[in-house]
Amino acid sequence: MNASRSLTVCAALAVSLLFGGCASTGKVSLSEVREFADASAKLGGYSELSSRFRDTYVREQPYLTAAADKIAKENDAKRRAAYDDFQSVQKTVVLYMQTLSLLAGDERFDLTAKLDDLGTGLKAFADSGIEQKHVVAYTGLTRLLTRVIASGYQGRSVESMVRDGDADLQTLIEAMITLTRYYAKTNENEQKIVLGIFDIDIPFSNKPQDRMLVTLAKVHYLNKSIEYRLIDKRYDLAMQGLSKVSLGHRKLRDNLDKMTGAELMLTLAKYTKDLRMIREGLHDTSI
Repeated sequence: MNASRSLTVCAALAVSLLFGGCASTGKVSLSEVREFADASAKLGGYSELSSRFRDTYVREQPYLTAAADKIAKENDAKRRAAYDDFQSVQKTVVLYMQTLSLLAGDERFDLTAKLDDLGTGLKAFADSGIEQKHVVAYTGLTRLLTRVIASGYQGRSVESMVRDGDADLQTLIEAMITLTRYYAKTNENEQKIVLGIFDIDIPFSNKPQDRMLVTLAKVHYLNKSIEYRLIDKRYDLAMQGLSKVSLGHRKLRDNLDKMTGAELMLTLAKYTKDLRMIREGLHDTSI
């Protein structure tokens, strides 16, 4: 009886050590993947820049002539019509990274509600650089996420997620970088409209009775110049961050056969550090 009981206890202990050891190893070896995915999902910047792009007309309208205002209103309608689609691209990339983080960790939580927030589709917008390939990638990645999340992540691993999602993810990150450049170009045009008035009018306002008005105009000009420099900095940081996300995920895709390799983990840790620094920069209000 005692011998039988001892064998049972030993067997239970062996099973516990086996599965406990595997779980511990998996948690440690994939921690860098989880942290990289978390940092990618929390990068930020793009959503705020999208909102700024949408609201361009609100800021530039006071500086427009009557003729220019008519064209600006038409552009405003186009921007607002495209805004939800542009946001959907980011929401899909973020949800993918959240799902990857979940698969790399030892927690399980339901992301089903976030599927409803992705939107019903993506349309091509020629002026912005959104093409049919981006539409196809959006459809592919949303289908993958729906499949994975709706199934409760059954049979899905980090390796399979990265393998199945990389191509579409890379295309959508490319779309986000393209859109960020488009936002920057729109902001550059706005800056020319707003600051251009002051560049033209201030030098000719040299009458003594205009002194107070000119002083106020110069202060306003300075404040707007600072605003535009800060925004330009954020466009650059947002594109740097998106490039880091792309490179990190591609590194994962290229090393599926050695997912827990030391070199890969070090590389991901570096990308994670870079993404956190970029995120801090995006929230910095200084120039």
